[in-house]
Amino acid sequence: MILGIDTSNSPLAIALVKDDTVLIEETQNLKINHSLTAMPAIEQLMKKAKIAPGDLTQIVVAEGPGSYTGVRIGLTIAKTLAWSLKIPLVSVSSLKVLAGNGQGFDGLVCPVMDARRGTVFTGLYEGQHLKTIISDQHSDFKAFLEQVRMQERPVLFTGVDLEIHRSLIEETLGELAHFAPFPNRLPRASKLIALAAGENVKEVHHTVPEYRRITEAEANLTKTEKGKNQ
Repeated sequence: MILGIDTSNSPLAIALVKDDTVLIEETQNLKINHSLTAMPAIEQLMKKAKIAPGDLTQIVVAEGPGSYTGVRIGLTIAKTLAWSLKIPLVSVSSLKVLAGNGQGFDGLVCPVMDARRGTVFTGLYEGQHLKTIISDQHSDFKAFLEQVRMQERPVLFTGVDLEIHRSLIEETLGELAHFAPFPNRLPRASKLIALAAGENVKEVHHTVPEYRRITEAEANLTKTEKGKNQ
């Protein structure tokens, strides 16, 4: 009995899977604060499925990148449940979960999360088996798309922030660019759980967020230290 949790960006995705069967799944894209809604949503999901916490045998969580706050909320819930219930915890790249929407595509899959100021969280995956082609990163999207263009292969883009960057994608890749239909742009917790089968179980206290960029506080501290050394 596996619980999957993804709060790494604006959508909230949770699911319960037993023996490779999806018992119940919920995906919200209401841009509501996950700190207020995530745990109650999980409790309601388990209540609907008539599953008690003691029935859970594993927790799977999206590790980031994405929203700093969102990633921390999901990790905190997952680690607390796994530690208190003494069950395994597995974490999966949030971008790989999004890329899962295009699994089976005859080409490459590029998940996109907007990170503002022309930057994104992104990566590039092989469509058939989701093998990493370009590692997850925080990047200037225009520069990243130039790397993608050099692959000279069809690319399926997915993610709830896709429309923000559609014109740049089309301008850079032309006919090589394909866009996932809107139902396939949301993270799916059932896909998160499926992808966890290929990941290693992690020690709860050693499971950390994968932000892929430094926090604003760290950036400001670096600037301050550089100023002192000049």
